[in-house]
Amino acid sequence: MSEPATTPASRNHRRQRALRLLAAAFTLAALATLAWWLLVARYRSETDNAYVAGNVVQISPRVNGTVVAIRAEDTDLVEQGQVLLELDDADARVALQAAEAALAEAVREVRGLYLGTGQSAAVVAQRTADIERLRQEAARAQAELQRARDDYARQEALYRDRFISADALQGRRSTLQSAQAARAAAQAAIREAESALVQAREQKSGSEVRVDNTSLENHPRVAAAASQVRAAYLALIRTKVVAPVRGYIARRSVQLGERVSTGSALMAVVPASELWVEANFKETDLQDVRIDQPATLSSDLWGSKVVYHGRVVGMSAGTGGAFALLPAQNASGNWIKIVQRVPVRIALDPAELAEHPLRIGLSMRVSIDTHDREGSVLAASPRLGGGIETPVFADQLEAADSLIESVITANRSANGRR
Repeated sequence: MSEPATTPASRNHRRQRALRLLAAAFTLAALATLAWWLLVARYRSETDNAYVAGNVVQISPRVNGTVVAIRAEDTDLVEQGQVLLELDDADARVALQAAEAALAEAVREVRGLYLGTGQSAAVVAQRTADIERLRQEAARAQAELQRARDDYARQEALYRDRFISADALQGRRSTLQSAQAARAAAQAAIREAESALVQAREQKSGSEVRVDNTSLENHPRVAAAASQVRAAYLALIRTKVVAPVRGYIARRSVQLGERVSTGSALMAVVPASELWVEANFKETDLQDVRIDQPATLSSDLWGSKVVYHGRVVGMSAGTGGAFALLPAQNASGNWIKIVQRVPVRIALDPAELAEHPLRIGLSMRVSIDTHDREGSVLAASPRLGGGIETPVFADQLEAADSLIESVITANRSANGRR
């Protein structure tokens, strides 16, 4: 039997029903899209023009020399302070020995200056005592002179009365003249001693000027010699090039036996735990982006299943084009407006970064949640703390100071005093 033919009315009914279902589906999709935009999309700024960035610590020698050993290769993990390569240190050792000898000599010379000051003070005291003794002798000479005068006056009266002879009076006159000469000699000795005292005081002042308000350690001569020891010691220590930070070796270009100079690029150390993302957003997408807003990120390396969480640290003070090597000259006649991109720095969660390590230059996809728009667009105050630093070079200076102290101690006086 043949099936009954479909009537035009039933076909029209099915068509209307399909159109209504299709319209309902479109309506639901539009409503879902509208809800998604109202609740999610309008609070999101996204870009796939983002890349991993980090500190690339350049390794370069601080002294000239010939490479005699290379202790690290590309991809090696190195610790902070680990020796990466060594330079020939023969010349540096000789220079350090000469500097140590010069410091020892300076210490002994300054000890002599302090000793000279003490001797000058003793001379001044001796000259003062001499003057006091000569003054006493002058006083005795004056008393003898006065006695001789009185005796002569009595003898002269007796001679006038003719009780004594002329020879006896002449003897008294000779005694008077001797007393006068003795007094004059005593006064001359006092003047000579006073002149010697002035000279001794000047010598003492000259000796004190060389050591006044100083100790042996901070005397200018010792300080100058110590600075030479410090420079020579640092030059010797710097023949061993060390890693400023913990990280991975990259771009090793130095070769064994190569003559390197200060500042030449030898290799780099990349701290893998100190990475961030530079996301280049269109200027039209940054209206609602603020500092400290949360962000979710994914990398092409690990795929979309691995999600990183970060926060906005700040936005660049200029667009990428403004800081380019050859900035665009928009004043030309054939100018075409191009939407500029502004780098946004996003900090990553250290724990997530340790679980799924990244590398500098990897591509990232970034989505910033802009619900909270109370933050600032630019930093309102300087950032305190943070950053990157190394203590390895300060440790080298402390070792140099210890060497200087040992040289000074070895050349002090036996009792340890200046």
